[in-house]
Amino acid sequence: MENKEHIAKLTARALLLLFAILLLLSCKSKQEEPQYLLRTALLVNENHTWYKAFDYFGKIIEERSEGRIKVEIYPSEQLAKEIEAIRLIQAEVIDITTTGSTLTNWFEVATFCELPFLMQDSVDMARYIKGPVAKLMEKEMIEKSGLRSLGHFQRGERHLTSNRPIRHPDDLKGLIIRVPNVPSFVEAWTALGAKPTPMAFSEVFTSLQQGTIEAQENPFAMINNAGFAEVQKYVNLTGHVLSWVYPVIGEKQFQKLPEDLQAIVLQAGKDMQKYEHNLFLENEKNVQEELKAKGMEFIEVDKDAFQEKCEKAIYDSLSPEMQKLYHQLKAKKDAA
Repeated sequence: MENKEHIAKLTARALLLLFAILLLLSCKSKQEEPQYLLRTALLVNENHTWYKAFDYFGKIIEERSEGRIKVEIYPSEQLAKEIEAIRLIQAEVIDITTTGSTLTNWFEVATFCELPFLMQDSVDMARYIKGPVAKLMEKEMIEKSGLRSLGHFQRGERHLTSNRPIRHPDDLKGLIIRVPNVPSFVEAWTALGAKPTPMAFSEVFTSLQQGTIEAQENPFAMINNAGFAEVQKYVNLTGHVLSWVYPVIGEKQFQKLPEDLQAIVLQAGKDMQKYEHNLFLENEKNVQEELKAKGMEFIEVDKDAFQEKCEKAIYDSLSPEMQKLYHQLKAKKDAA
């Protein structure tokens, strides 16, 4: 009997001790919770330079804010697809994502992020990013979509992948191509003779596998990152878009931060941009060889024929105000 009582007392003490430990851990956990948690939705997976850049961003922000800010990253559209992510940021459900010409759903000037055949090289792109068009984009981004730019990530040229070689626009007839939900992309590929189908990036691999679509277009890194070599044979070097994407934070969320943390976030954004650019340059050297090693065949195309066939359709898809801006950009480029 005494032995049973002794065991009961020990059990009671053990349970009290366990309760005390759990209570202590709970208190500690609450104490360690950051003042500000920034939930980040990305369309790319953990191997992409954007994810690695945001991982770096999160580490330096947490360090510089002494734990007051923490960044949680959700890759591969786990939280939401791009347009949904923007709406969730506007609703203050999440806080950060990456976006570019998809912002045309809120303001038209964003189309210049990725207008087909507008920019020919990185010199062109640098001129636009530093010029009045990009300044107008960043202004309208805040005013019309409630997002604030944290910098920009350069994207490689977009190329068309398919299971038949495409050398000339005539080869595109009837080809079902996935495009992002951007009007200029739809207009361009329609004019070229294809059948463009807007679709979320996360649905592309399965749709190619099942034959719902026959082709897609993206930079080398995205083609490799998404595993498209498993379901596509050819990379047709159309180079039809040279562009950039913005890492963005909700403006409401940004304004809720005290000034010292706002400064930390903005500086971390600049540092993240530099970090990602170095990763991008290194990756561009290797990714083409990786795609070839995976069995993809690179096809040279008649780029002039592509541009000539869709240029008028792209121009006509713009509003009169954007057409005026288009002429200004072309004039500055010719004068450069």
